[in-house]
Amino acid sequence: MNARHWTRSYGTIPLEINPDRYPSVTAMMDEAMVQYADQVAFNCFGKTLTYAQVDQLSAAFCAYLQHTVGIKKGDRVAVMLPNLAAFPLALLGIIRAGAVQVNVNPLYTPRELEHQLTDAGCDAIVIFTGSTPTLGEIIGKTHLKSVLTVGLGDGLGAQLPSPAVDARLTQAVPFTTALAEGAKLERVPVSLTGADTLFLQYTGGTTGLSKGATLSHRNLVANTEQFKAFMAGAMRPAEEVVVTAVPLYHIMALMGNFLSYFSIGAENWLVANPRDMDGFVATLKAARPSVFVGVNTLYQGLTLHPGLKEVDWSRLRLSAGGGAAVVGVTSDRWKAITGNFIREGYGLSETSPILSFNPLSIDDFSGSTGLPAPSTDVKLLDDDGHEVALGEAGEVCAKGPQVMSGYWRKPEANVDAFTPDGYFKTGDVGVFDERGFLKIVDRKKDMILVSGFNVYPNDVEAVASACPGVAECACIGVPDDKTGEAVMLYIVKTPEATLTAEEVRAYCRRELTAYKVPKQVAFLASLPKSAVGKILRRDLRTAA
Repeated sequence: MNARHWTRSYGTIPLEINPDRYPSVTAMMDEAMVQYADQVAFNCFGKTLTYAQVDQLSAAFCAYLQHTVGIKKGDRVAVMLPNLAAFPLALLGIIRAGAVQVNVNPLYTPRELEHQLTDAGCDAIVIFTGSTPTLGEIIGKTHLKSVLTVGLGDGLGAQLPSPAVDARLTQAVPFTTALAEGAKLERVPVSLTGADTLFLQYTGGTTGLSKGATLSHRNLVANTEQFKAFMAGAMRPAEEVVVTAVPLYHIMALMGNFLSYFSIGAENWLVANPRDMDGFVATLKAARPSVFVGVNTLYQGLTLHPGLKEVDWSRLRLSAGGGAAVVGVTSDRWKAITGNFIREGYGLSETSPILSFNPLSIDDFSGSTGLPAPSTDVKLLDDDGHEVALGEAGEVCAKGPQVMSGYWRKPEANVDAFTPDGYFKTGDVGVFDERGFLKIVDRKKDMILVSGFNVYPNDVEAVASACPGVAECACIGVPDDKTGEAVMLYIVKTPEATLTAEEVRAYCRRELTAYKVPKQVAFLASLPKSAVGKILRRDLRTAA
């Protein structure tokens, strides 16, 4: 395969970006807070914060961490928050102190939280009051020096009813108190370089305990520059309006919705609870976004809501999808309502996250994850570590300034995670076409082997999703005496649908080779999903 053959499809996209444009993410954000001081930075619960207010409040939080908590450069601070205004304030305070932010899912169980806090060696945690009972269960098993609790309206000056703090957290300090006390203290500037660690971004733990991807300031500066290079037409300084429903603790929203768009002075509407579809759609109506980012299930849910057609979509320039494969029928439904198709990208926590994205130059859903980003090398390897021919499937392996240095304190895992010549092994199977567009056909471990033939669940799901009466679906392999494995399809019906298993199989037979047609079809009220909305095939395999 020709080296970087995808660059022939770049058009006006630069071949390389400068990963050292800013010495650190902190410097990049500091510049934005000065340059766009009077612009609205965040809108949440009907309240707004300007860039100048974010500057002032985050500086106060930084000073509190430094002087009262004793946080020093390199210390780890966990943030366990939904999409509240306190999230960006906490993040900016933490990184201004030179500390490392450890992003934590607010829905974690006590076991998961204990593992992450212990593995990262966290000194402090910023936590939503509604998540404090989880921390209360395991606080005695951690080395936390400080617990800072966040209510819904904290940082906004809004008194919103919030869950009570767990009674076991007797030393917890309200975030509002930290802001007030920090405002009386002087922030101490910290010198940072691109090599300093910015985030510990824990993987989903699909194989054993989750691991922390060590992401540096340079990794994130690089990925924001790569995103800007691809999306120049949807990155207009001080003009973009972003609605953020994907959780900010997820790397996709963290880099894309927050860091990238904050750096150009965008207005960001935070959606704390996207499962409240009525409230979510009301936010979309008020925001009239120019940029929207989501996973396939989020788009799917929105297209089924009657109020989506009442949103003014005239400003929408970019609908981005990631986290899991975007299904063509979902993009078609979204485009029919908004006039804008879903532009899919691909990446991982370990790659900050974007490795590839569909450029603005294409004018319809591509069914691929787009072109590799500037300054990125991607090669597809077979099981023996040899590069496959163009058009053949192989494991996606990547090298670039956005790729992590390794997993936090996991030297053995790092040996397995990289090729001998330094390419990160994603565990995903992909195919390049002649133009350089990369299609992810599946996770290696999700592949189904039917009588010696490879069946990729994404392929089956893409077809089944278009069957009338199917709201969403997921495909797994189950043991079979005759074929080794058989294809099993789980389906959630649309309201009022009377779909049968045989009708689904008949539909799939028209579109799929015989060995790919689901042998078993089961109907469920809902599919198991992660907090980000990613369908958890492993949970279906366990249940099966």
